[in-house]
Amino acid sequence: MRNVFLLTAASVMMAGAAHAGPQYVDETNFAVSGYDVVAYQSLEQAPVGQSQPEAVPGNANITAEYNGATWAFSSEENRDKFVANPEAYAPQFDGHCAYGVAQGGKVPANPNLWRIVDGKLYLNITPNVVGFWEENIPGQIETADGNWSGGLEVKDASPKSWKSINANDGTYSSEAPIDG
Repeated sequence: MRNVFLLTAASVMMAGAAHAGPQYVDETNFAVSGYDVVAYQSLEQAPVGQSQPEAVPGNANITAEYNGATWAFSSEENRDKFVANPEAYAPQFDGHCAYGVAQGGKVPANPNLWRIVDGKLYLNITPNVVGFWEENIPGQIETADGNWSGGLEVKDASPKSWKSINANDGTYSSEAPIDG
């Protein structure tokens, strides 16, 4: 299984750059694929080993700029909370897959595969990767932090969409951001 992830990560990383500044941005042209990062704090987090609730789509008309990217929010209240303290809500590793960073790569992340640890939002790329991540979350975070501070952040990210990975089929039921 781990080899499958590493092969996927390697092919994704070789595709080139797709970011606005350091924040990962995919084909939606929004950070976190247009999902509301403040809303994660109000979702009931599932125990390790269980699927998390789906992320809340942001609204393309309620946005803020941060870290070289446009962020969408489901309400003006959430946007205002983000603007007041973006570091409290933005995902770690500029929105890249946390397990991928722990493995030394910068790959996209599925906004519906998330976990909040010590108040910080972490995203992962596929349900299989979530399983590897959850085997040792503190260890993965420590390794990822070391990789990130060790220069990984200067490498280009992949432009491949997390939605184009078949393993993500069924991990979301709504598109983001919504319009209107």
